Amino acid sequence: MMNLLLYATLSDKVLEPVIEVATEFIGSAGVAAVFVLMTLESACIPIPSEAIMLFAGFAVSKGELTLFGVVAAGVLGNLAGSSIAYAVGYYGRLDLLDRNRLIHINQKHLKWADDWFARYGTWAVFFSRMLPIVRTFISLPAGVARMPFWRFLTVTLLGSIPWVLALALLGKGVGANWEHWRHNLGYLDYVVAAAIVVGIVYWIVKRRRARRADPEPARTN
Repeated sequence: MMNLLLYATLSDKVLEPVIEVATEFIGSAGVAAVFVLMTLESACIPIPSEAIMLFAGFAVSKGELTLFGVVAAGVLGNLAGSSIAYAVGYYGRLDLLDRNRLIHINQKHLKWADDWFARYGTWAVFFSRMLPIVRTFISLPAGVARMPFWRFLTVTLLGSIPWVLALALLGKGVGANWEHWRHNLGYLDYVVAAAIVVGIVYWIVKRRRARRADPEPARTN
């Protein structure tokens, strides 16, 4: 628990200047800033959507912006940024993963990703849009796996609306206390991050055990 609190404190110190610039940008440029910031966030640039939309909701509570305007800007920003990340994965697939010696992923693993997204990708993208951290990066593997673009865009739209609307309504409801709520929601990020690490470790251990259990075929002379 102490480690989690320490990590949260350090993370806040790193993000604080980013959030300060983001909120000043929204204060001066309004919904256009919400669109730009949510585009960057969805394009794998770590600007927390919680801070963006909570502060935008706070601006709504003061009568400076409209709820429809900030939600529309947030959702459209999600679509724009997610499309950019998707394109990077789609067109950079071979150069980034298959031919790159540093992060090389062989064709067998790429095919596994293709098959997985063909089977579960629609629901994975939809629910990931409502999860901290994962929502920022899900578009990249969707592009790598060549998920059909219009299906990707549709489920991204449907998954983004509840998240953006909920944050905007929360920000409007709590008003000046938006930053306190941002800190509270930040703990959810750490829970999700821990779950991701546990999942990766489990997958690695499972693969190693499967390799050990699978005997090598006998060699013939």
